[in-house]
Amino acid sequence: MLDITKLWCGVETPSVKLRYGSAGGKEAAGARRPIVVWSSTKRCNLKCVHCYTDSTGELDSGELTTAQAKALIEDVAAMGVSALLFSGGEPLTRGDFFELASFASSKGIRVTLSTNGTLINQETAKKIKSLGVTYVGISFDGIGAVNDRFRGVPGAFESALKGLRNLKAVGQKTGLRFTLTRHNAENLEKIFDFIESEEIPRACFYHLVYSGRGGAIAKDDLSHAESRLAMDTIMRRTEKLAKKERPTEILTVDNPCDGVYLYLKLLKRDPERARAVLEVLKWNGGGANGSGVTLSNIDWKGNIHPDQFWQDLTIANIRNTPFSKVWTEGKHPALAGLRNRLPLLKGRCGYCAWAYVCGGGFRVRALRATGDMWEADPACYLTDEEITAMENRCQR
Repeated sequence: MLDITKLWCGVETPSVKLRYGSAGGKEAAGARRPIVVWSSTKRCNLKCVHCYTDSTGELDSGELTTAQAKALIEDVAAMGVSALLFSGGEPLTRGDFFELASFASSKGIRVTLSTNGTLINQETAKKIKSLGVTYVGISFDGIGAVNDRFRGVPGAFESALKGLRNLKAVGQKTGLRFTLTRHNAENLEKIFDFIESEEIPRACFYHLVYSGRGGAIAKDDLSHAESRLAMDTIMRRTEKLAKKERPTEILTVDNPCDGVYLYLKLLKRDPERARAVLEVLKWNGGGANGSGVTLSNIDWKGNIHPDQFWQDLTIANIRNTPFSKVWTEGKHPALAGLRNRLPLLKGRCGYCAWAYVCGGGFRVRALRATGDMWEADPACYLTDEEITAMENRCQR
């Protein structure tokens, strides 16, 4: 994730310490405990066209039991993970969600929830708030009918909006998640208007990853020119939001070259601050400290993956080996490679001048596009001149 509000606007946000808190300190960014994204169920009440788990309305018979899920929670709590994100499918379709979230909170875990928001009535909102959930992210992929086309169910936008308002009414911190494609990029301005009108405190803009049903719409990913235009819009609207009494925290996700693009733009406007931002970006390491390092995934069957988009690469299963052991030892070849990926990169990523900032992009997207996890990330929208110019060459 790239914190646009902090890096572009210079405004502190709640995520700064989690994402950049040790910059300049002794701790290496890659030494941070991982965030565990737990795809707790494959079942979902919507039919999103870009769902990375290809979720359906059916319950998978291999889903972890309540007892197995609690064993998982105890293990990651003892490990001291940065956060446990309940995801899916739709996590609220699990009958034991509240029991498990309460159990995780009681173990001192920072619990977050990723949901489509459509099942959050007033009573559910109160229960979520009472559990001590740190943050609830609700997916909106456009306004009105645009969102409903993505979600595959008419009325999904209005139902999610009610869920958002119910959470806000009980004082639960919540925010918006938006995945960029050619079919909704034109809604960006309307989404920012929506953020302002609903006074949403946090919004994450995701670049498309070609996994699950998302693979079928890879052709609908933004072109490089469209990605640059989207970033320009995001930075411009974030700057406006940053001037408010209660600034909205804006982040972009799943395309680490956003950091380089932001730096190059800032360099033209404020060279001194740009140099400070560059040091933060270099410390953070972009993708090199993401999947398989400080980002992990456990699916509904207990399979461990480098991230939530990599469902076809299973490292181990928690029924046989605790997550903490698998992740700490890092013996699987894929984990070993991801934790020292820069020398393995090929193509444009292999000779890019910004390797220590971007960290080689998003590896699973390269795999989906080329069949080789070390090839260039096709979503990198930096120009050949930008990635090869000697004056841009970035060293540790």
